[in-house]
Amino acid sequence: MVEGIVLAAGLSSRAKTFKMALPFRGKTIIENCVENMMQYCNKVYVIGGHKIQIIQRILKDYDKVKIIYNSNYKQGMYSSVKTGITKLEGDKFFLTPGDYPLIDKSTYNTLLNRSEDIVIPTFKKKKGHPVFMETTIGKQLLYDNSYDNLRDFINSKGFIPVEVEDRGIILDVDTMEQYRRLTTQN
Repeated sequence: MVEGIVLAAGLSSRAKTFKMALPFRGKTIIENCVENMMQYCNKVYVIGGHKIQIIQRILKDYDKVKIIYNSNYKQGMYSSVKTGITKLEGDKFFLTPGDYPLIDKSTYNTLLNRSEDIVIPTFKKKKGHPVFMETTIGKQLLYDNSYDNLRDFINSKGFIPVEVEDRGIILDVDTMEQYRRLTTQN
């Protein structure tokens, strides 16, 4: 069983607006991200914190989606990663921040066909999202406090980079300028 974790708990401070609810391709940023992943997962856990009520309202009709509140969201993204991992029941999982609305289906298919413990897609050798990981490896995060962030954990465990023809794996929305560029490109 494959599951997904979408991180959507942050304050959106660089965007100066709640970016998960921004309109994109007739829906919202978070809906695009979730819908792209949902087709390949039995369940998708959306980890919320700041303005979780908005996320709950936006995603209320998505049967495969479970919205989980991270009470420690002000401690940063790593706390949301851990919150999501505690919910996993499957063998493998995808993980991506919720502000990546353009990850292509072909990327999910490519990653699903890999058997390594941790796989990261790359576009022109630049690492992107989603990370695809064995659940047993991910759960080690919950018991090993020697890491400050997911990147350090992944680097210590080792990962396989997989080149994809999907620029969407590196296109996120941190600022309103990035959002404007995405909306004019697509």
